[in-house]
Amino acid sequence: MQKMVIQGGVALRGEVAVSGSKNASLPCLMASILTDEPVILRNVPRLRDIRTTLELLERLGVESRWIGPHEIELHAATMRSHEAPYELVKTMRASFFVLGPLIARLGRARVSTPGGCAIGARPVNLHISGIRALGARVQLRHGYVEAHAERLVGARLWLDNPSVGATENIMMAAVRARGATVIENAAREPEIQDLARMLNAMGARVSGAGTHVIHIEGVERLHGVEHCVIPDRIEAGSFMIAAAITGGDVTVSNAPAGHLDAVTTKLREAGIVVEPAGEGLRVHRNGPLRPVELRTLPYPGFPTDLQAQMTALLTQAEGTSVITETIFENRFMHALELVRMGADIVMKGPTAIVRGPARLSGAPVMATDLRASMGLILAGLVAENTTELDRIYHLDRGYESLDEKLRKLGARIERSGGGAAAA
Repeated sequence: MQKMVIQGGVALRGEVAVSGSKNASLPCLMASILTDEPVILRNVPRLRDIRTTLELLERLGVESRWIGPHEIELHAATMRSHEAPYELVKTMRASFFVLGPLIARLGRARVSTPGGCAIGARPVNLHISGIRALGARVQLRHGYVEAHAERLVGARLWLDNPSVGATENIMMAAVRARGATVIENAAREPEIQDLARMLNAMGARVSGAGTHVIHIEGVERLHGVEHCVIPDRIEAGSFMIAAAITGGDVTVSNAPAGHLDAVTTKLREAGIVVEPAGEGLRVHRNGPLRPVELRTLPYPGFPTDLQAQMTALLTQAEGTSVITETIFENRFMHALELVRMGADIVMKGPTAIVRGPARLSGAPVMATDLRASMGLILAGLVAENTTELDRIYHLDRGYESLDEKLRKLGARIERSGGGAAAA
């Protein structure tokens, strides 16, 4: 099994380009089911989760091929299956996003329930209730959600919490429903807005994406499209924090600055300089790190997907920081690994109290999820001696060529154990 081996003590310097957004690419790939015409997606990162999604789509009958380094052509002219099997859904929860497009296109869907994951339970009840509200007959049998509808009918519905996945699934179902749909308490994330832009370019009528109320006027059919996926705000934030924790000077090109306001605010509170630089952001540190208090929240609040990285950063701040996780109940599993490296972190329920600056020492550590992996790499970048990170397959799900990009900034980081990153 591969490991990432990090030698700490180097201040990162230079420029790094942000890849396309994983979390925007996945629903856009699923949306190709909604039309029998070709769909071309640009700026798609080459990641393990993208490969899993393409495998699932091919099982359903969607033809796909890479036509460039980051360009995919998809064609769902004929669908041969309406089932998303357990062996694929269990490896990537976003596979469940095929439910909405399948029921909209074929009038039926059989999709495995994904179950829980390392960072906490993420039930799909909001997805199911949304599809039911649109008139589908839904039942749970043998671990599968089975849905049927001759044609979905628009409805007004309220999400108990602003779930990104549920909002996307319901949007993709409703664009071909008869009549109007209103989703209240919808998620506001940039990835929602990107999916809406793609759907509208296909002939859908979606308005309000990016607000808590999304209006959708159903249409009979959708046509093909060429769509460019937005940059990955979580990758951009991760490199910003990498510059901050190492005391370096990094320009993060292609960074979606407008999607990173909460992150930029907290970094500046910690004493980090963040300033515009062309089509990106320059991040550097001129003095000691200051402690901060932060709480993860749905967008536009501070993203839970950057909480582990900020936890690593704040181990180096001079004083006590308080971090409260409100999205996922198990998303502090990286804290125990940071403590093994010398961090002073005390857990009190959903809150981590981080005292610094800690003198981190390299150690064998284990990744528990995608973002925890990045947090531990950041800690390794400032730790004395060598850090070995195990289970790095998590990283390849969400960061394209991470070790290569960090090496270009001066980091001493290598893979060991054979094999290569997923492409």
